[in-house]
Amino acid sequence: MFQKCEGIVIRTTDYGENNKIVTLYTREWGKVGVMARGAKKPSSRLASITQPFTYGYYLVQRSNGLGGLQQGEIIKTMRGIREDIFLTAHASYIVELTDKATEDKKPNPYLFELLYQTLHFMNEGLDLDILTFIYEMKMLQVLGLHPVLDRCSACGSTDGQFSFSIREGGFLCHRCLQIDAHHLKISQSTVKLLRIFYYFDLNRLGKIDVKEETKSEIKKIISTYYDEYSGLSLKSKRFLNQMDHLRNSF
Repeated sequence: MFQKCEGIVIRTTDYGENNKIVTLYTREWGKVGVMARGAKKPSSRLASITQPFTYGYYLVQRSNGLGGLQQGEIIKTMRGIREDIFLTAHASYIVELTDKATEDKKPNPYLFELLYQTLHFMNEGLDLDILTFIYEMKMLQVLGLHPVLDRCSACGSTDGQFSFSIREGGFLCHRCLQIDAHHLKISQSTVKLLRIFYYFDLNRLGKIDVKEETKSEIKKIISTYYDEYSGLSLKSKRFLNQMDHLRNSF
């Protein structure tokens, strides 16, 4: 029995001489793997629909194991991402994070929409760093991680000057800094943006201008928090860091 779904290609693996195993993140079913027979042949009708980051409708023969991809219809190619190495680096990290943080066949329409919007905005040329930060902050909830960003993680105070404590898992107010000698001093702009990125609806994203120093603070906090609590080790993250270093050296 064939069923239609709305999906985004988050991973492809060559299988044999002409086939691909394609991992789709779908609106209806969550993450699913499908066999795309003949998709490696340039002449195949499945060749274009199984390109990384492609967003489309897919006709899938579902099964308890690996399904079969019968045909597809492209909605958006995300071609701009694939043609720019920096966009590719950020988008590759986004889809690998999605892949590693989710279980098979667990629908999450909110995450599907977040993934699509993030890739769409990247493809349209919006700030890659900001989009990546927002996605990372949103994915914490998917991973079951809930940093304390609305108050001091020690005393519960909602006012004062805040720093970030990896050990305490969130903000520390200036009255509680002695609790963690290794707290990270951050600007109040970083405090505000971390909150916005965690709670913010991406559909309402406008133009956000963020200083490079603030971006560096945000990146350090998110990366250190992920390293401490997520248990993930992503090849795409290491590649992204190399690309960011290269970009900043221009």
